[in-house]
Amino acid sequence: MKRKLHPLTMWGFFTALAVGVIASDNSQTALAAIAISAFIVLARKESGPWGSSFRWSIIAALYLLIIRLITGIVIGVPRPGTEVFTLPRIHLPSWLPGIRIGGPVTLERLESALSEGLIIATVIIIFGTANSVTSPKKLLRTLPTFIHQLGTTLVIATSVFPQLITSIQRIKRAQYLRSGRKPSTLSVGIPLLEESLTRAVSLAESMESRGFGISKRTSRYRPIAFEALDLSVIGTGFGIALVMVLL
Repeated sequence: MKRKLHPLTMWGFFTALAVGVIASDNSQTALAAIAISAFIVLARKESGPWGSSFRWSIIAALYLLIIRLITGIVIGVPRPGTEVFTLPRIHLPSWLPGIRIGGPVTLERLESALSEGLIIATVIIIFGTANSVTSPKKLLRTLPTFIHQLGTTLVIATSVFPQLITSIQRIKRAQYLRSGRKPSTLSVGIPLLEESLTRAVSLAESMESRGFGISKRTSRYRPIAFEALDLSVIGTGFGIALVMVLL
């Protein structure tokens, strides 16, 4: 059985990990951070719509990596080195110096584009992992009152995408069971919009019934306190980030 951690613990750990990846600016440390994230997801994945954030963050990171590679091939700063292939070149005006569309593509240019894309993709995966192992609702409970409104906005923003994916899967499954045919993307649009509006209305009604925003004090049924294990996990994250920078 996995030990319960403070909701801010894993966010602190992964924030330190992301800082280490950005500061080191190294592909090896980025791959190591992805491996650490995957291991933690296997060990501490939460049950809920947000639990699939890691998988979808990997998909988003792969798309970003492909787009960055294509952009680095077609548009980029010339880099001398081993030429791999040559694209037809489009000559730009003189007031755009240093930028080239097409021309010879070198191995160093491809490596640079992949390295930059991998760093950004790793940061996306890291925060997707943090969202997978920590319930946004529990995270909101721990925030102080003066940033509660901001926290509510952030929680809604980070949980809406996993809920949207879950709704799409549920609607497609229901349509397939009714018709026996694979539903098209267009047929999902109207039910998804209706379900999203219903969820928004239910959320507004529940917030109003609980007097949201009236009291300046946040009620806590079971206060969540930091323990030694939480501090050690966050300290481990900063230690890993320091090692990434020093290597």
